[in-house]
Amino acid sequence: MRRFDVAIVGSGLAGLTVALNLADRKKVGIVTKREFLDGASNWAQGGIAAVLAKDDSPEDHIRDTEIAGAGLCNAEVTRYVVERGRQAIEWLIGQGVPFTRDETSDVGYHLTREGGHSHRRVIHAADATGHAVQTTLEAKVKAHPNITVLDHYMAVDLITGPKLGQPERRCHGLYALDENAGRVVTIGAEQVVLATGGAGKVYLYTTNPDTATGDGIAMGWRAGCTVANMEFIQFHPTCLYHPHAKSFLISEAVRGEGGVLRLADGRRFMPAHDQRAELAPRDVVARAIDFEMKKRGLDCVYLDITHKPAAFLKEHFPNIFARCLELGIDITRQPIPVVPAAHYTCGGIQTDKNACTDLAGLYAVGETAHTGLHGANRLASNSLLECLVFGQAAARHILGQQRPNSPTLPQWDESRVTDADEEIVISHNWDELRRFMWDYVGIVRTNKRLQRAQHRIRLLTEEIQEYYSNFRVTADLLDLRNLVATADLIVRSAMLRRESRGLHFSRDYPRQLSVARDTVLQGG
Repeated sequence: MRRFDVAIVGSGLAGLTVALNLADRKKVGIVTKREFLDGASNWAQGGIAAVLAKDDSPEDHIRDTEIAGAGLCNAEVTRYVVERGRQAIEWLIGQGVPFTRDETSDVGYHLTREGGHSHRRVIHAADATGHAVQTTLEAKVKAHPNITVLDHYMAVDLITGPKLGQPERRCHGLYALDENAGRVVTIGAEQVVLATGGAGKVYLYTTNPDTATGDGIAMGWRAGCTVANMEFIQFHPTCLYHPHAKSFLISEAVRGEGGVLRLADGRRFMPAHDQRAELAPRDVVARAIDFEMKKRGLDCVYLDITHKPAAFLKEHFPNIFARCLELGIDITRQPIPVVPAAHYTCGGIQTDKNACTDLAGLYAVGETAHTGLHGANRLASNSLLECLVFGQAAARHILGQQRPNSPTLPQWDESRVTDADEEIVISHNWDELRRFMWDYVGIVRTNKRLQRAQHRIRLLTEEIQEYYSNFRVTADLLDLRNLVATADLIVRSAMLRRESRGLHFSRDYPRQLSVARDTVLQGG
């Protein structure tokens, strides 16, 4: 039994922001399934969008966000986040994050421009912003006496009032598999924060790390939380296409700095799809690439930035330059082979402006949450901003709460299970799920494809539930259980949306309805 004032599940930017804003007054436990730097925040290349330059304005950032969001952004939430952008960046600078300097700029830092933005407003640390932010905050977290880090702890399920036979719908903690000891432990907390990231690993091709298995979304759903807009999965247009380049993203900023998409014969194709060409929002660019690849039977297309000076590319994209060079691609001389890949989960557990879910004592922040900011398509580099703003909001709200009564929590019961006899079932089901989700619930969808996916999800759910009920839990089994639950939410949501909007494109419903509505699923 471990007990904290606040238990945070996840160690990305959202979770660390909550922890550092609480730790002076609360005893905080951070539960992370791998190591600190194994989440998606550490992989973020581009940067953080915020209104910093004199020629920019909150109104412009709000408008860009709403245009990308295809009519589904919550106007109040969008303004709330954008207007707190400068303060969030100043907080990171105060923590010591080494953003790229530019003394010729009126803000003293280099700002880049990405697809969908009308101004240069993305502050960054070269092309490894997430890593710079994460390593800086990690050092702060590990040095704080009030923060305990439980790494290699895989969250299993939330402990709620109804599960304890109590009438109040309140979260009291969670069960977690301690992989170090090979047993499930009970973690009690007055408040629990879900900050587990997204669900990119539900797809065969993704820019996400292996940790992105929808854990927080699935746990919240099983605990009865409302989930919204899960059909909006953002496919990043430019993932490096190479047999040895697992999940390596070619940043949006490459196109922001003048990169051009070409076919194998050198022809540029984006202007034929959208007047904004390579700087169109991600859904437009991803669909255009998908169209060209399927039409012509191509394995990939090419992102060409060779017209820029070599020194510029090495300075602004050192990690992309180095990784491509390792694989035999010199981006100063050769175009980069790219394909779309699942990148960002725009939906999630529904929250308010304090990051509260509809289960008392439970908060959700970052990619796990649906705040209303992203609408039907996330604007580039708004995600890390959302992590910061709502991480701080969650901390403020938690600090304002009275201490609830903490009931005695039961230990995990393993009396009726045994060790699994064959684990091949897990790896086979994982592979099957990711392949049919890619084929049937990808960039372009149809009713028939969704029905096929739903049928397979039902069969997998039954098989996994039987396995879960009879055998001791393992990290792989928990990942698969959460992936299937998340896939089910994506398919259910997609079947309910009878239009094409933002990231959801249906051949059966190609038009966009005149009224924009969220897809809301009530938890069980």
